[in-house]
Amino acid sequence: MTRRTPLALLAVLLVAAPPVWALPPAPLPKPAASSAARAPSKPASLTPVASVEGITEYRLPNGLRVLLFPDPTKATVTVNVTYLVGSKHEGYGETGMAHLLEHLMFKGTPTTPNVPQALTERGARPNGTTWLDRTNYYETLPASDDNLSWALGFESDRMVNSFIARKDLDSEMTVVRNEFESGENDPRGILFKRTMSAAYLWHNYGKATIGAKADLEHVPIDRLQAFYRRYYRPDNATLVIAGRFQPEKALSLVQSTFGKLQKPSEPVPVTYTQEPTQDGEREVTLRRVGDNQLLSSVYHVPEGAHPDFAAIDVLTQVLGDVPSGRLYKALVETKKASRAGAFNFQLRDPGVIGFSAEARQDQPLGPVREGLIKTVEESSRTPFTDEEVNRAKTNLAKQTELLLNNSERAAILLSEWAAVGDWRLLFLHRDRIEAVTPADVTRVAATYLKASNRTLGSFLPTPKPDRSELPPPVDVAKMVDGYQGKALVAQGEAFDPSPANIESRVQRGELPSGVKYALLPKKTRGEMVNLTLDLHWGTPEAVTGKLPAASYAGSMLMRGTTKHTRQQLEDAFDKLKARVGVDGGATGASVGIECPRSSLPEVLKLVAEVLREPAFDAKEFALLKQERLASLESQRSEPQPQASIAFWRVLSAHYPKGHPLYVPTLDERLADAKAVTLEQARDFHRQFYGASRGELAVVGDFDAKEITSLTGTLLDGWKSPAPYARVARTYQSVAPKSVVLETPDKANAYFLAGQLLQIRDDDADWPGMMMGNFLLGGGFLNSRLATRVRQQDGLSYGVGSSLSAEELDTVGWFVTYAIYAPQNAQKLEAAMREEITRAVQKGFTPQELDKARAGLLEYRQSARAQDGNLAQQLSNGLYFGRTLAFDAAVEAKLQKLTAEDVRKALARHLDFSKATLVRAGDFAGASKQQAPVPVPAKASAAP
Repeated sequence: MTRRTPLALLAVLLVAAPPVWALPPAPLPKPAASSAARAPSKPASLTPVASVEGITEYRLPNGLRVLLFPDPTKATVTVNVTYLVGSKHEGYGETGMAHLLEHLMFKGTPTTPNVPQALTERGARPNGTTWLDRTNYYETLPASDDNLSWALGFESDRMVNSFIARKDLDSEMTVVRNEFESGENDPRGILFKRTMSAAYLWHNYGKATIGAKADLEHVPIDRLQAFYRRYYRPDNATLVIAGRFQPEKALSLVQSTFGKLQKPSEPVPVTYTQEPTQDGEREVTLRRVGDNQLLSSVYHVPEGAHPDFAAIDVLTQVLGDVPSGRLYKALVETKKASRAGAFNFQLRDPGVIGFSAEARQDQPLGPVREGLIKTVEESSRTPFTDEEVNRAKTNLAKQTELLLNNSERAAILLSEWAAVGDWRLLFLHRDRIEAVTPADVTRVAATYLKASNRTLGSFLPTPKPDRSELPPPVDVAKMVDGYQGKALVAQGEAFDPSPANIESRVQRGELPSGVKYALLPKKTRGEMVNLTLDLHWGTPEAVTGKLPAASYAGSMLMRGTTKHTRQQLEDAFDKLKARVGVDGGATGASVGIECPRSSLPEVLKLVAEVLREPAFDAKEFALLKQERLASLESQRSEPQPQASIAFWRVLSAHYPKGHPLYVPTLDERLADAKAVTLEQARDFHRQFYGASRGELAVVGDFDAKEITSLTGTLLDGWKSPAPYARVARTYQSVAPKSVVLETPDKANAYFLAGQLLQIRDDDADWPGMMMGNFLLGGGFLNSRLATRVRQQDGLSYGVGSSLSAEELDTVGWFVTYAIYAPQNAQKLEAAMREEITRAVQKGFTPQELDKARAGLLEYRQSARAQDGNLAQQLSNGLYFGRTLAFDAAVEAKLQKLTAEDVRKALARHLDFSKATLVRAGDFAGASKQQAPVPVPAKASAAP
């Protein structure tokens, strides 16, 4: 599934992922009994409605809104259809219906009976997501007239002709239920669900999008079909086309596909429930297995289109930012809590602003609760400063600009704004944020952050309630009427991401410091550039036993230099509109940069300072240690990290403790994290860091001579004091082993199975192994494992396989994985074993191979079309002494593979009987639930 992108830097629950119930998954496919199609009409013409900053809206007579966002710099085209229906529109007994319907929409139509098959064949990156106000479906495909025509035909077809059948509901319900159960493992998500349900008494925003388990299990198919017919219609949808395409041709295709659909005679149902003003504090308490203590509070705020929301966005950033936010300073820096954050939901109807904090078990929760409430509800008593507000506005502006420079991301985000009221609110809201003043932020804090508007604590009678009355609804149409937006950003070139074309334009060389470089200048949208720098140092013997110090040294790099504090660095990168990542470990460091062309020189200077002159501030080190310990401790009761550690410990058992490739236990990681000192981290940097050996790759809009000269100057004279020798991986036969880990009170279990392989990525069998893995566990829900385990048996929401091989060492690994209900352990393992054994022994059909081959090649091409990915690939090539001719050769071999070639490659390397199996879950609890109730024996008369 694709994560829902919030409108105001959603840092739900301690900067963790949004709650599971807010993030429905990608559906699956499978044909089913056909429902009656709605009759098409003659294609109708499109009427221009509005144009803002390169995005133009058209309207069909049937009511469909069509947005075109041409971007010739993309090698892909994205088609996104958003329906204005979400969990808000569900009736009694229908919770989770919008999301369940999203899954069934991938089960096919009469003309496309196997949706995952069709999407995989075209190399698509598809998904569907459900949220409170909307559901959207999108696919990003390699740009071509044929792909765009197919995507528009497919989306218009499934708008009215999808199979919504009983047999598909029967199998898919168990998959969605498994997704529900996976969310039950997460205390943060559960606590947030409880908080929202208490905050909303009547409005459906208080109900989790994933729904209630009973509703999922018992919903009648006729109600799902009625829900589909009621809301899936052109006058309740917005179509976005973004990327590389010809607008005139796209409009013609829209007319010939969506233009044929009729507007139903009945109007779209309108929701009318309004949440009353909250009249007192509310509190919920959750008691479940977990590792860290959590607090979450929410306060009602106006609808997302209201003018106040710009100041609310800034308020959220000022209170919740790390490390400048008031909550971070009040709770984390004082060591009362390990993490703190803020978020808001910008919705069609009045939403919420929320705050969260996390504390380790040995930290008292009372001071955290007191500090959280005081910092939030008394924030307006300390008026917000120009510095706080400007920093927040700069960060929010950066996020918007970076998003608008990526048409694919923007196409998806427009789903949110269409749901809020109108896509043009994206730009209007941006403009409003620019105009926000400290006085505005202080005012909205005083208006909405009140005790009587809080959901967190116990009920306390209040003689004189101080309530937050929400303003009346706004007229969005009037608000956006005539809005023009800002000037268009710079357009880029149409770029062919084939290996041959890339190689024809790459410039390679070596800096005076010894760092090799690969440069690919090209015109990009918004004059953006991506840079990757990889540095190497140390020998296996020299770094043995120093991994904890090396890890802390790398994590301290971005926490301040001798010239700039951590906050000053973040502020500088925000002003330069740059995304920067810098990290280091025992054998090297890596840098990733995405920024506009004009910012790159200054960004590079700051990054060089980060690498060469870290401050190793004692206060920041203490904060880092606290955060790391909290993160590790939170894994104690979780099935997935527990299973992963156990699995890789078995496969890596031949590496001794302290070796760079040794896999420590969780207890060892905690002990190491506690034992490391600041001086040890500083010493590691002093003894190993330097640019004696490395690779630089730059892709995008930049001046090659300027960047090589500047980088050479910045790295000049910075040599690693220690010699370098790479850490070699070695193959060792591992006896089959079965590991079972109990994780009590967790509704979802995790399964891993796999083995080490004696293979390298230039081995003759490698293309066949790649293709075999893609057929077994890759693609979009169309693999053998997904078809059997998820679609046919309904055992798992997430199932698949992965394959990897080293470039220089003859060692690789094959891994299968799945989440599942612990009571289904035997069924899951049997299905995995049967499918892998069947693939090895009987192989695949030529038809399966041909379809998978087309999809795999398209995925590889699409990966090279992403500038960040391409920069990393070029950097890796410099290290391994390769050009993209290697990729071209691999793809030529993939083209020639036969089904028997694939089977033989798998048979030479895979044997499930030799696999290591690891299961983590509440198997004891599941066994108790399944145990039959003893029946007393009848008494018999004595002889």
